[in-house]
Amino acid sequence: MPHSSSSAPRDSLLGVRLARGASPWLLPTVATAAVSLTRARRSGRWAALAVPTTALAAGMLWFFRDPEREIAQGRVLSPADGVVQSIMPWKDGRTRVAIFMSPLNVHVNRAPLAGTVTSVEHVPGGFVPAFNKESENNERVVWHFDTELGDIEMVQIAGAVARRIVPYVPQGTKVEQGERIGLIRFGSRVDIYLPEGVEAAVEVGQTTTAGVTRLDRD
Repeated sequence: MPHSSSSAPRDSLLGVRLARGASPWLLPTVATAAVSLTRARRSGRWAALAVPTTALAAGMLWFFRDPEREIAQGRVLSPADGVVQSIMPWKDGRTRVAIFMSPLNVHVNRAPLAGTVTSVEHVPGGFVPAFNKESENNERVVWHFDTELGDIEMVQIAGAVARRIVPYVPQGTKVEQGERIGLIRFGSRVDIYLPEGVEAAVEVGQTTTAGVTRLDRD
């Protein structure tokens, strides 16, 4: 049976469930918008400021949303919301599925399989757009999971705007499939490497939903 993610986010604002760690970004933005709206009735200057600040606050709330999901069944589930950018065979027999996340997507990433986090490695790099070929050298966090399919590698890649990747769980943590494991702030990319012998069930251009879209084929 499908199950809900067991790792609930800690933050909420105005009834919107938010990604863990969003408050330091959201609270100043929402507070500024609230002050602007309150004073806009008495001042044209504040009224002019209220429009962009309110729009920014609404945009931040949308970006940091973290809805509950009914986790699907399947050996390998998508770790990210987005669009399949590429599916590439690797020299070692694995297949890399790259998922591009725009600023409109949910940016909380989820465990593709149940297992144990064997490593979480931060790799410094650049910040070119995540859809660009040069993004191969971008700032990233490389994950390895010990699963029933063996070692599974997942890579969170920063983009031109995404300057911070926030892992939620450390090395040694046992995670459930579909559990929240990290956040990339603003547009970016997530790569997952399917093991040798596992065929991708998605196609380039297909939309994926973290914890819901199955990536592998029987």
